[in-house]
This record gives sequence, structure tokens and C-alpha cells, in this order.
Amino acid sequence: MRLSLGRSVFSHAMEISPVSNTRAKKTILSGMQPTNDLTIGQYCGALKNWVELQNEYDSLFCVVDLHAITVRQEPAKLRKRSLDVAAMYMAAGIDPNVSTLFIQSHVPEHAQLAWILNCLAGFGEVSRMTQFKDKSSQHADNVNVGLFTYPVLMAADILLYNADLVPVGEDQRQHLELTRNLAERFNFHYSPTFTIPEPFIPKVGSKIMSLQEPEKKMSKSDANEKSTIFLIDTDAEIRNKIKRAVTDSGSDIVYDAEKRPGVANLMTIHHIATGRSIAEIESDFSGFGYGDFKEAVGESLVAFIRPVRERYEALRADEESLKSTLRLGAEHARERAHKTLRKVYKKTGFVEL
Repeated sequence: MRLSLGRSVFSHAMEISPVSNTRAKKTILSGMQPTNDLTIGQYCGALKNWVELQNEYDSLFCVVDLHAITVRQEPAKLRKRSLDVAAMYMAAGIDPNVSTLFIQSHVPEHAQLAWILNCLAGFGEVSRMTQFKDKSSQHADNVNVGLFTYPVLMAADILLYNADLVPVGEDQRQHLELTRNLAERFNFHYSPTFTIPEPFIPKVGSKIMSLQEPEKKMSKSDANEKSTIFLIDTDAEIRNKIKRAVTDSGSDIVYDAEKRPGVANLMTIHHIATGRSIAEIESDFSGFGYGDFKEAVGESLVAFIRPVRERYEALRADEESLKSTLRLGAEHARERAHKTLRKVYKKTGFVEL
């Protein structure tokens, strides 16, 4: 995820940030909703970066199942997908011995802190969140209060661990701004408590577009599954989806994202799978047609995804071991979260037992 914030927000935050970071490493937190299987786009845009970051930062990665229920979920599918996503984190390279890996609902302090922050958040500032407006229009039959206060729960996720950095994209820009505002507000009214989080801008990754509509980003929730490469897809499914991917008029393999987005997207996928530069790919396939190129892309992507899928299948097959790993991660997260919440409760005025 990526973000750009205004200078005035940053300068104010830097003046009053209350927590001097004496830790050896800065803390970074991120997570994904278990609303569908993860895609090659999510691997390139997030998971790959997480794996690279985990040794450099004090890293917490969670499956945000509390956020997922702002849209109606089938309980059995939600349970399964929560475990699926956690296993895929590990299959992609997240090491639970290095990072704290857990499921959000296993740490009740998230919801407890969210209530405190709800009482600090203004109705007007939350109602201005554009994502609420977008999701309300998409799910007009279920415009619930949770959907409205989703950004406040996100703020609790971040502030609970005093995260220094949060990987964010444009769709989450307002949410991090709200998080920063709520942290500043609590610190002002009750005394310095929360670190003011800053956006983390990961190095630019390759954006993967829809195989059927290459003008739009690949999405795990696309109704047309032929548009999306999932990390659990079989070799045959991957080859078939690439074979049927939309291309463009013409026949030469040349990168032009504006005029020939279909071919450009396939070239990007081949670049990710092989490590070959775009210029090298153009040279490699000079004089070849779309059929030969698609076959090569399909094979390279199969070779790229297969090891991740096989690790995932092995992890997912041993559900008790997976749950044990998540239990240990939740225990570590709760220990940290409880310390923060205890300070917040005391400063808020709640009676200690």
C-alpha cells in the first residue's frame, strides 16, 4: 500500500510525537482481509515486500477478520479463509519465528481500543471517508455501523502496537490520516501515549492488471475468475488463464501500457516470473507472435507460483500446527496489546482491579 500526506499533517505530528523510539528496530504493521484467495497481484504488491521487510523491522502481520465482517460473510468460509490467508502468508515467506503472525479476532484488545477511539472520533470526520461511501454504494442492502467505523478499528490496529510505520495505498490514505489525528487527540487530552504513525512507502512494485480488462487492476473479488491469477491456482488453470488473456491489435511483443495494455500486462507478469527486464523480454520475443509469447508467460508463471502453492498446501494440510503457530503469535500480540490498553484505560479513568 502507498500513501502521500500533506506537509502540514506531518509537521504537526513530528512536533508532538510522544514516544521516543528506543527500540532497536522500528515497528511496522500490516494485514489483509480473508475475503477471498490471494492473487499474484497481492503477492507482488504486498506479500513480497513484507517478506523483505521482516528482518529489517519489528514486524506484525495479521489476518484482519474483524474488518471482513463489515460485509456479510458465510461463517464457515470466513473461518476457512482466515486460516488460508495465514498459511499463504507463511508460504510466501513470512517467518513466524521472525515476525508476529496472528488473526485479529484472537486479540480482543483491538475491539476494546476501537471503542475508546470511537468516543474520540467525530461523526463528521468519519463520515468524510470516501471508502465508506464507495462500499455503501456497493453493499446498499447492508450499510452497517461497522462499515462506518471501519477506519477507527484500523486506527486501533495500528496504535495498539505503537506502530511507527504502516504500509498504505491510496485507498487507505484517509484512514491513516484519521489514525494520526486520533493518536494526537488522545495524547493531547490524556498525556502522551501513542506513537504517531507514519506511512511506509515500499519500493515500487509491479502492478498486475486484470487478464480480461487490462485497463483495471487485478482484483481477488473480480466476478470473472478468468481475470485473476490466484496463488492456489493449479498449473493447468494458470496456463489456461494466460492463454485466454486479452491482448491487443497488432502482433509484436512491445511494451506500451497506454496503447497496448494487454500485452504490457503479460510482459510485466513474465518479468516478475523470470526476472528478465522489459527490454530483454522485447528482445527475446522479437519476431514471435502472441501464441508463442502466451505459452512462455504461462510456463514461467507456473514455475513461479508452483513452489508457493506447494508450500501453502503442506502448511494448510497440517491445520493443528497452523493453529498452534497462530496461537503463539496471538499470545505475543496480546502481551504487547494489553500493555498499551492498560495505559489507555488508566488514563481514560477506568477503575483498575
